[in-house]
Formats: sequence, C-alpha cells, structure tokens
Amino acid sequence: MANENEGPDPDRTEGSAKRVVGKVKEGIGNLVGDEKTKHEGKSEQVEGKVQNTIGSIKDTLKGK
Repeated sequence: MANENEGPDPDRTEGSAKRVVGKVKEGIGNLVGDEKTKHEGKSEQVEGKVQNTIGSIKDTLKGK
C-alpha cells in the first residue's frame, strides 16, 4: 500500500486531467462548430479546477 504522504492528493491529479480533457473538448467544439461540445468542455474545465483546488486544500491541511 502506498504511503499517504507521497505525492499530491489524487483530487489534484484528477482535476488537472479533467481540465485538459475539457480544453480538448472545447477546442474540438470550436473547430467543428459544435456548441454543445464546446460548452461541455468549458464545464469540464470548471469541474477540474474545483477538484484541483479541493486537492490543494487537502494537501495544505496535510502539510504538503
């Protein structure tokens, strides 16, 4: 089992990944003119930012 004190909180990693996926979706939506995909991408970026922030707060509270 991995040590909890190693590396960033998983929420930070997952949040960063969601932001990247959201950027890609937004770009594809812009490229093909699909407003739904574009808005889904923007929404996913916001979700990722929130999740990343939660992970940062957890890391701060753990003293990382």
